[in-house]
Amino acid sequence: MSEFIKSTKESNQIIIIETDGYLNNEGGEAISAICYDKMKSGQNKFLINMAATKVVNSIGVSILIEIIEKLQEVDGKIGYFNLAPIVSKTFNIMGLTKYSTVFATEEEAVSGL
Repeated sequence: MSEFIKSTKESNQIIIIETDGYLNNEGGEAISAICYDKMKSGQNKFLINMAATKVVNSIGVSILIEIIEKLQEVDGKIGYFNLAPIVSKTFNIMGLTKYSTVFATEEEAVSGL
């Protein structure tokens, strides 16, 4: 597992990925590796806990968009929770929130996804 990925777990058939650090190309690739691997076994719902991720760049966001596109092919969903205000604003500006959902807490995310 990448240093960027703190943990992964499953709750209500949703894969929850906890990140730590800068969401750049390496962080995005770490997330996509988990998502694509789980999608091969039929999983199609993902949540990303970004409490320890305070900075994102355009490459990291573009990798999330690629994940969203692949999830749309299998009627899947992705969401995020515990976002820093600047990350939330970046996701809005870059259009991620049109195709995925931002939640405040893990409990809200699991019930809302």
